[in-house]
Amino acid sequence: MAASSGVVVAVVAVVAVMMAVAVAAGEVNDDGGDQPSPSPSPSPSASCARRPVVFAFGDSNTDTGGIAAGMGYYFPLPEGRAFFRRATGRLCDGRLVIDHLCESLNMSYLSPYLEPLGTDFANGANFAISGAATAPRNAAFSLHIQVQQFIHFKQRSLELASRGEAVPVDADGFRNALYLIDIGQNDLSAAFSAGGLPYDDVVRQSLYYNGAKNLWIHGTGPLGCLPQKLAVPRADDGDLDPSGCLKTLNAGAYEFNSQLSSICDQLSSQLRGATIVFTDILAIKYDLIANHSSYGFEEPLMACCGHGGPPYNYDFNVSCLGAGYRVCEDGSKFVSWDGVHYTDAANAVVAGKILSADYSRPKLPFSYFCSA
Repeated sequence: MAASSGVVVAVVAVVAVMMAVAVAAGEVNDDGGDQPSPSPSPSPSASCARRPVVFAFGDSNTDTGGIAAGMGYYFPLPEGRAFFRRATGRLCDGRLVIDHLCESLNMSYLSPYLEPLGTDFANGANFAISGAATAPRNAAFSLHIQVQQFIHFKQRSLELASRGEAVPVDADGFRNALYLIDIGQNDLSAAFSAGGLPYDDVVRQSLYYNGAKNLWIHGTGPLGCLPQKLAVPRADDGDLDPSGCLKTLNAGAYEFNSQLSSICDQLSSQLRGATIVFTDILAIKYDLIANHSSYGFEEPLMACCGHGGPPYNYDFNVSCLGAGYRVCEDGSKFVSWDGVHYTDAANAVVAGKILSADYSRPKLPFSYFCSA
């Protein structure tokens, strides 16, 4: 399968799960409580008329500790060093975009669904798992499996509530919650490196009629700007754009986002009563890289934590935390933390642009779902 076909397949998969999430939702602090409390962030999203509830689905860009809990992995310092000052299960030196978005709502960070201790689901739950993709459909922990976990979480919650037991999220909470989906990077990466992904699930739009009404969809980022991809040996630099990113890989990301955005528009007009927001994460992140100096960054394409030094500090045999790795002194000067994931400082910029609504369609504040 060609890379472009893989892009189409990934888009179809994401839309299929969007519908599945809608069905599951409506049927009509991260990994512990000892981390710093979120600081209020002045933004258009800082006000809610009711308690915000967010359910997140995705990959390592959104995983607040799910892979650590689910697989027993441990990511010690320097992971988490910039904010939490300890290991949190995040593949970052601090906060992820989802953490910054939660701060904007003055709510607790989302606990990973798989974390058995110290969880707080009062503001929702995080089903995102590092390494997740949309396919294969039943692989742990694909997007489909994450949705199945959510269905279990919801059904169990409503069952306990019907018995008069206290639950962190009730029926109204599920109905009015925001369902955030941020996935696709791993699908695209596989499409280019392995020739595509088998995914032929067909989901009918009629599933929506039992679904949720608030969906916030993130497009994928500029794959061709990741140090991991740039570090792959190449014959020449003919595929590099003026920002030093790989044009071919970014073209695939643009195609993915274009199709996903178009489908979101179609569904918004077809699904009565639903609000589907598409946010152009690629435009946000590419602007950050292309104009990095204006945001206070010095290194847009080199990993802070890795091996090999300039220009990318990424070695496929010595990853961040691997034997012989080195870490930069000041991560706030770097966009990339480990060659794949962004630093806390870069994530803060990305979150700020999401909150501006300038990159979203429709241009709604992030708090729209809890303000009505």
